[in-house]
Amino acid sequence: MRLNPDRRLALLVILGLAAAACGGCAGFNPVRVQPWERGTLADYTMRPDRDPLGTMFAEHVYFSREAAAGGRGVGGSGCGCN
Repeated sequence: MRLNPDRRLALLVILGLAAAACGGCAGFNPVRVQPWERGTLADYTMRPDRDPLGTMFAEHVYFSREAAAGGRGVGGSGCGCN
């Protein structure tokens, strides 16, 4: 059975939309965190700010590259336009 190009395109669009709808976060997700794994993810070693010296160096490198000054999470840039 041969489909004309218009029907083939419509079928591909419908299949693509159906695949996108089935792949959402609330649907089937094989990488869902199980309750017994949450303790491992909440461990102190999983915190990005657990090493104050490493955080200080990372911020220094970031602010040196961006030509910005200030704390984390504060809007602004090196040009002073904010």
